[in-house]
Amino acid sequence: MKSVALITGASTGIGREFSKIHAEKGGDLVIIARSSDKLHELKSELENAHKIKVKVIQKDLTEKNAVKEIFQETQSEGIEVEYLINNAGFGGYGNFHERDWNEDYSMIQLNITALTELCRLYLPEFVKRNSGKILNVSSTASLMPGPLQAVYFATKAYVSSLSNALTEELRGTNVTVTALLPGATETEFAKTAGMEDSDLFANSFSARTVAEDGYKAMLSGELNIISGVTCSQKILIKAIPLTPKRILMKQVKKLQALK
Repeated sequence: MKSVALITGASTGIGREFSKIHAEKGGDLVIIARSSDKLHELKSELENAHKIKVKVIQKDLTEKNAVKEIFQETQSEGIEVEYLINNAGFGGYGNFHERDWNEDYSMIQLNITALTELCRLYLPEFVKRNSGKILNVSSTASLMPGPLQAVYFATKAYVSSLSNALTEELRGTNVTVTALLPGATETEFAKTAGMEDSDLFANSFSARTVAEDGYKAMLSGELNIISGVTCSQKILIKAIPLTPKRILMKQVKKLQALK
């Protein structure tokens, strides 16, 4: 396989679009998600359209040994991953003390633990050969606390912080780490999080637009890229450091409240 991109959460949304973009550029793929049917459907579509190779790995990344098994499988087959795109993640709505702890635990396992372990397992190879790019999908949620999505916002703050720290550690190499910070995007996220009726998703951007921005930023080795936000939202984001924390949290809570 050549110019291989390993993409998690590849069966739908932004992950699916990342897969299409990379295939369009002639690169081979390792695509990972829980849905075997959707992955094989995508494999057939991309191999037929672009004459590339796609390896399917059906895994639930919230399970303890899933990441290690993925790494061992690519290693045993001699697959050299050039691009690691950590896209898989989900959110959940409600007061922290009232939410199902098992759901939040799984969120932490997927959004933080699996992403971190994938970076840790593949980075040594990237550094050894002095090439490779990582794109970690964070969120504009990482820029602030998120009442009513407390755990999700916190997990994405971790993703952005980790990605930026790794960038500095890798200074002097040809290995880069980029954090993609999307705003509201047309994916299954809102439905999964139970937030389809909130103002937050009133002006969603297409998954393709966000994926294109992220992929381009990854290739350029950018530190952070914000995508899928309106002009007014860009102004609000720039004002975050200047806004008193209690006022900011009140605004975020109001924006996320269900109608």
